[in-house]
Amino acid sequence: MDNEMTLTFLAISENEALARVAVTGFIAQLDPTIDELSEFKTVVSEAVSNAIIHGYDEDGKGVVTVHAKREDDIVTVSVMDKGIGIEDVSQAMEPLFTTKSAMERSGMGFTIMDSFSDQLTVMSKWQQGTTVTFTKKFYSVRTPVM
Repeated sequence: MDNEMTLTFLAISENEALARVAVTGFIAQLDPTIDELSEFKTVVSEAVSNAIIHGYDEDGKGVVTVHAKREDDIVTVSVMDKGIGIEDVSQAMEPLFTTKSAMERSGMGFTIMDSFSDQLTVMSKWQQGTTVTFTKKFYSVRTPVM
């Protein structure tokens, strides 16, 4: 492993930006392309927002943990909560599915997370929490993509 970080924060919406900035700083050493950086920030935002909004109902008491590790040019990030969990993960991963339809949410973003990651896994236990893990290989702006 080349590097590793863990960030823990309260489940409040303003901390989604904190997580995004921290993980962006973590991957900056890889000299990612603008598209890679943008996509990765989107995946982090979606996963953290889900933990805050769907996992804890933005209660400000729950804790979200983001763990990132880098091995060469591959970054793996896990976003964990101990909130309500997801009753049916396969249903939650369907486009436009949301547990917050009254809030006019357009889905939980798993389709977006999957399309912007090389690998995405969602592990959840009802009433115990959820862990979303995604992996992405980065191609330095100095290294041509093959």
